[in-house]
Amino acid sequence: MNDIYNRTAIALGVALLTTTSMVGLARAADGVATGDTAGKKIAFSNSYAGNSFRQVMIKSFEEMGAKAKADGKIADTAVVSANNSVTEQASQIQNLILQGYDAIIVLAGSDTALNGAIKDACDAGIVVVAFASGVTEPCAYVVDYNLDSYAKAELDFIKGKQGDKPANILEIRGMAGDGFDKRLHDGVIKALAAHPTYKSVGEVYGQWTATVAQKEVSGILPSLPKVDAVLTQGGDGYGAAQAFKAAKRDLPIIIMGNRQDELALWKQEHDASGYETFSLGATPSVSQVAFWVAQQILAGKKVPKFVEVPLLQINQPDLDAWLKTVPEGGVVNAQYPQDLVGKIIDANADKTALPAVPAPK
Repeated sequence: MNDIYNRTAIALGVALLTTTSMVGLARAADGVATGDTAGKKIAFSNSYAGNSFRQVMIKSFEEMGAKAKADGKIADTAVVSANNSVTEQASQIQNLILQGYDAIIVLAGSDTALNGAIKDACDAGIVVVAFASGVTEPCAYVVDYNLDSYAKAELDFIKGKQGDKPANILEIRGMAGDGFDKRLHDGVIKALAAHPTYKSVGEVYGQWTATVAQKEVSGILPSLPKVDAVLTQGGDGYGAAQAFKAAKRDLPIIIMGNRQDELALWKQEHDASGYETFSLGATPSVSQVAFWVAQQILAGKKVPKFVEVPLLQINQPDLDAWLKTVPEGGVVNAQYPQDLVGKIIDANADKTALPAVPAPK
């Protein structure tokens, strides 16, 4: 009998030690992976660099890459931009493969046209992380926003101001054929379906640029009835407001996109008349999230194929605080150091709430 008790105790002890070891391993997988990536090179393939958002995005990647290199975490980085040509971008990715990069982060100009180049990179053992744009090649990791929640937040804000009474909505889209634009527009269609009293009265392509948005909105305004609200994708709110002013129309609710000129206009209108809106969008430094996701995969961290990034939202009480942080002509930005990206990856893996982007003190 004692022998049975002894064997049972030993078995329980072994089970307990095994369980404890497994818990320890699970916890060790959380946070930042520390595998050696000092010899690894990470490149950034960008589809388009013709607006302030993309320019800050590139700068954010370069700054984080330079710091990581100085800290001995990577060997080198590179950035190439394709001037909105998917043929050129595919060719550039092929060149990066030949140059021996260990990871390529991709802001794609098309969700399908780069699939062949991306597959070639994966087949060569290169980690590919597509971010802020859709790609359909399954070998790529994707770092992106929930664009359905983007559109829903826009429409929910409008409902908070308009209620359910009929409202005419103008949509300013990004660039024709771009994956981000297509997915955000799909989100707008879904969000509008939840608000049957709201009517889409027009859409234009503003290319995420104030001057283009102003020109396109000015061109369509004479054919439109009263516009109650304008949905945007970022970089187009200021131009839209200037078009309404030039047409001597009252400003509708224009959802802003975290640009300095938009926030300054919003503050000016609020101070003058109590005008209220809100601002949301991607942060240019989402490139830093993609950078660290690639580095962490190279370091051995298990990363979900899709990593969602939180949108940065600005509401009226925080307008002044955020506006103070943005240089003239710039875009609201936030830093994503390695430890924060580790937490974002873990939140996605564990299906828990994403870490929020806090308002500045």
